[in-house]
Amino acid sequence: MTDDHADLNATIAGLLRDLASVQKSKQKQWAYKRAALAVASLDEPVEAYVRADGTLEKIQHVGPSSTRVILEVLQTGKSATVAKAIAESGNTTKTDQSRMWRQHFLTRSRVLKALGNSSLTGPSRDQYRGDLQMHSTWSDGSQSLEDIVNEGISRGYQYCAVTDHSYGLPIAGGLSMERFAEQHRDIDRINAEYKGRFRLLKGVEANILADGSVDMTADELALMEIVVAAPHAVLRATHDQTERMIRAVQTPGVHILGHPSGRKYGERPGVSAEWPRVFVAAKRANVAIEIDGDPSRQDVHYDLARGAVAAGCLFALDTDAHSTSEFDYVDTAIAHARLAGVPPERVINTWPLPKLLKWANSH
Repeated sequence: MTDDHADLNATIAGLLRDLASVQKSKQKQWAYKRAALAVASLDEPVEAYVRADGTLEKIQHVGPSSTRVILEVLQTGKSATVAKAIAESGNTTKTDQSRMWRQHFLTRSRVLKALGNSSLTGPSRDQYRGDLQMHSTWSDGSQSLEDIVNEGISRGYQYCAVTDHSYGLPIAGGLSMERFAEQHRDIDRINAEYKGRFRLLKGVEANILADGSVDMTADELALMEIVVAAPHAVLRATHDQTERMIRAVQTPGVHILGHPSGRKYGERPGVSAEWPRVFVAAKRANVAIEIDGDPSRQDVHYDLARGAVAAGCLFALDTDAHSTSEFDYVDTAIAHARLAGVPPERVINTWPLPKLLKWANSH
């Protein structure tokens, strides 16, 4: 389960992304990307879709050209079609780079396998009590506060934190402190209505600046029940940013280091840092390391998370959901935690609300 290349769904999805990247037609780019996503989202290994006669069952959003690539991989372990297209494009360097940025990502079938693997000792779905990074219509999300509450209740959650962006990230609809005050009044109203059934926590996703400081003052951070500090810039640079990340976790008022590297599938490598040093600093500061379950992020991934386990860190398993359909991303976060061997008691999302609030208040 730790070898990315053992997952044919991941191999095929990557090859289809490669094929998309060398298309001159925008329509073909879009079609191959959609096919790649469809394969990565399959609940079962692609081998399960092969008929007895060697043909492939219909997979939604996968057309004849993408089917040919799938069959080539199933038969030979590689795709001559994709190799030829890349060679003719002259973009081999760009393709190789993109492939480097797709390591340690789990497809849906691998996520489900990890969730169902009884030999893994990490947290399980039924231990999960609430999501601590979510975005609403107040910033760049499409779900209302009421949507978050109702979806959380339907899943048996006890709480969720709404962590809309801070004012330092206007491109994502970051909120002024005046707007946060309005949101907090709305949250108070909702919590009064749902008292005893669900608690919506007042949070923020603060932006980690290039020097490691966050874009909010200490007094402003103190108004939040949950503070997720996350990097949103300098994510393609190759220089070491260890001190930046250490300064972020040492900032009073920060609870969670959100999507720590800031990587994106096939697009960017994220922050380069001596992560064992960052994890030691996070442990000392009592700051949780996030495993962001957004399929395009998966950050930190299971291999990196093992270092945080060794350092004794706490963890937050979050979805970074911008819509109610993205609540399902929790499966990906839990799968990485299970593969990394994260002890369930060190996952703050498994804690009852009083314990969580006591820990948060200690910051």
